[in-house]
Amino acid sequence: MKNILKFSLLLVVTMTSMSSYAIDGDFLLNVKKGKGNEISFSMNEIKKVNVSIYDDEKNLIFTEIAKGEKGILRTYNLDELPAGTYYLVVENELKSVKHEIIIAEEKSILTTKVISEVYKPAMKNKNVANVN
Repeated sequence: MKNILKFSLLLVVTMTSMSSYAIDGDFLLNVKKGKGNEISFSMNEIKKVNVSIYDDEKNLIFTEIAKGEKGILRTYNLDELPAGTYYLVVENELKSVKHEIIIAEEKSILTTKVISEVYKPAMKNKNVANVN
């Protein structure tokens, strides 16, 4: 019985350390509720990302490089855009994340669920690519 408990504890510690290693250097988009046709999001401990908004036909509507010392907080007013579906794409050197924006007559919604998340390969030398 003691061996089973020891093994279980070892397994839990191992899985926890693997989980925290996978998150290291990663970013998480925290979606804030918007007021009317505003959307907001934040990222903790990220200093620089590219932010883009595309329409439903993949046309680029807006782009910027967002920077912050201890994180990034952005709010966008979408009053000028017609009702429809748009996509917010946030990317850094490690990955690209895509969220859906739905603009209705009275309110805009930025979905908390990630539509796509793509990790970028890190090149160590010319012949080998590592995926972070």
